[in-house]
Amino acid sequence: MAKALGRGSGWRYGVLLGLSLASGTFPLLALPPADDLPEEKLRTEIILEGRSPLDGQPLSASQYEELKKQLAERPYPPQVAPKIRQLVFLLRVRKFIRTIFPFL
Repeated sequence: MAKALGRGSGWRYGVLLGLSLASGTFPLLALPPADDLPEEKLRTEIILEGRSPLDGQPLSASQYEELKKQLAERPYPPQVAPKIRQLVFLLRVRKFIRTIFPFL
């Protein structure tokens, strides 16, 4: 460490740190602001609103439950057109090739 900081510079930092602590000018940056809610309290809050997984619109709790039930009752997931599926596949292949050969 003495080589990285220079010869004899370690004690200078110690003296400066000691002086700043003794004078009370050392900032307390590790403490959160007084009005900040702790994470433990935020975890106990009940969420009364949500967003639709389909289009992202805000929903109330009852609307969200209804939508969740409707999506669970579907016997099969929605189908995508074969042309669009092929296009998405080709775009993914292109992205993979560009990660390996960025100059192409």
